[in-house]
Amino acid sequence: MSNVLVIDDDRAVQLLIRRAFEGSGIRISAASTGEEGLRAVHNRRPDLVLLDIVLPEACGLELFQRIQAHDPRLPVIFITAVEGSDTAIQAMSLGACDFLPKPLDVPRVRRLVEQTLETCRRMDAAVQIGLTPNGDSRGGNGHAAPAAPGSLRGDAGSNHAAEFGTHDQIVGRSPQMLAVYKAIGQVASENVPVLILGESGTGKELVARAIYQHSPRRHECYQAINVAALPDTLLESELFGHEKGAFTGADHRRMGKFEQCSGGTVFLDEIGDMSPLVQSKLLRFLQEQRFERVGGNETIQTDVRIIAATNRRLEHMIDSGAFREDLYYRLNGFTIELPPLRERGDDLLLLIEHFLNRHAPRGRRPNVEGVSPEAVQSLRRYSWPGNVRELESVLRKALMNATGPVIVPEFLPAGLRHAGAPAGRRSLDGLPDSDLGPFVEQRLAAGTTDLYAEAVRALERFLITRVMQATAGNQSRAAQVLGISRGTIRSRLSTLHISLDRDVKCLTPH
Repeated sequence: MSNVLVIDDDRAVQLLIRRAFEGSGIRISAASTGEEGLRAVHNRRPDLVLLDIVLPEACGLELFQRIQAHDPRLPVIFITAVEGSDTAIQAMSLGACDFLPKPLDVPRVRRLVEQTLETCRRMDAAVQIGLTPNGDSRGGNGHAAPAAPGSLRGDAGSNHAAEFGTHDQIVGRSPQMLAVYKAIGQVASENVPVLILGESGTGKELVARAIYQHSPRRHECYQAINVAALPDTLLESELFGHEKGAFTGADHRRMGKFEQCSGGTVFLDEIGDMSPLVQSKLLRFLQEQRFERVGGNETIQTDVRIIAATNRRLEHMIDSGAFREDLYYRLNGFTIELPPLRERGDDLLLLIEHFLNRHAPRGRRPNVEGVSPEAVQSLRRYSWPGNVRELESVLRKALMNATGPVIVPEFLPAGLRHAGAPAGRRSLDGLPDSDLGPFVEQRLAAGTTDLYAEAVRALERFLITRVMQATAGNQSRAAQVLGISRGTIRSRLSTLHISLDRDVKCLTPH
């Protein structure tokens, strides 16, 4: 029988977890304070600890470090009711197995506890290796807990560390964002390159900053460079520096970011827009941590961690020859993929509250207290192609338009107010628009007995046709817009009888 210790001052949480494992073969014991919990760890020797981050007269993160000092192999899962990402990332950075947000989801608690206990059983089982003649088994998880990291808001701790504004926060509690927090915590202390993927406006730079600020390099330099904003020559000089006279206008030696930031972290945003020439030089730098300035012969040794981000599909760029495959694998030491806002469910409401608190006008303008249900519905219906960045812009404008204490639909942009609502436009090439009313009435009059399938097929045909027209027949781009694979696009084009005229790059339904 496995023993699980719950350290939480909330009796309701203790009772919920006890009931969750009744008859399961897992014994639950509980402690309500940090000192009581620490004694239980020493005396009861549990197989797993569920630890609340906020305890009376104690900090769960500090208690975790004391537990680790006693038994570094004892797995700990944090329980947190704290809004925001910083605490969860700190917990993972310190070496926690995982974390559970309150209110607790019982099936998730069961699944995570059972998975963790099973993993521990496998770790403790001796592994026979043919090259070990004496039969020794190598145990331990090899993961040392780093020192407690700084805050996401930038308690840098040194003059060389990056300073970030107090509003730089990652907001969200959806399962997708909890997975992102977990990934940040797992990779922050590891000295490997990180590739952050996601649509524009999803918060890739915030994730890069979080990784930096929770890493051992957090007291060193941090530099962010937008690759797409610089021409090739300037980008090469920005990264690697140049010697005097290397090109027209180079009237003095310049030290590049890789040289300036030795010991620190460089964030390369929009890495997919890097030219083949700079890609080649970056590849060598990643392999050897050595480079030469533009126009120079001196080889410079440095130590920089690279975090890269892109909103482009690098695999497709590799297929077309626009991005080096070997560079992709060098950058992709660890991947974090950010979900688009439209897939984050009730995170939208948390973000609305966050941005209203940040941008709410003061002084002579009205103090906005919230958003009306009708305006919330409009915000929910919208697909947010610009993601979190677009949401912030929309709310900032709505606050400027507000004439009362509540945001109503009239304060939102006109295009957003009508998003998802029946538009009343003519159908495109005979296909139904988002308003399927006339199509449904026609099929009902015809006596159909398969209306659901017909409506879904008609709407799917319209959607794929319209997106393929918008992307000039580019199937890879269309697949990216639709969020499906290129193989699925090809299959649906055939099934729905949509043909592509490759010469004029437009579509003509049969």
